Amino acid sequence: MIEVLVVVVVMAILLAVAVGFQAGARERAADATARSNIRTAVPAIEAYRADTGSYAGMTTAALQTSYSPGVEGITVVSGDAISYCVSATAAGATWFKAGPDAQISQTACS
Repeated sequence: MIEVLVVVVVMAILLAVAVGFQAGARERAADATARSNIRTAVPAIEAYRADTGSYAGMTTAALQTSYSPGVEGITVVSGDAISYCVSATAAGATWFKAGPDAQISQTACS
């Protein structure tokens, strides 16, 4: 009887550890997806600038329609003559890219 109890306790501990790892992996995967969505959009954003001469007036719909139907999951926050800001949200975390030179980060564009 004690052996069964020990086995149940060990199983409970292993299950608790596994659930913790699974939750962390899910969050990391969502973050990777958001960053990937931004990286996928960058060539379309640069093509938009090459065609129009600036980032002003850029929208997600325009990027999808005219430059890359694969642009998904991003929001164009702002755009002007020389810079832009796009964001992507996944699992409650928002990632930003202030372009064209900034890295993708969780710091909002200024």
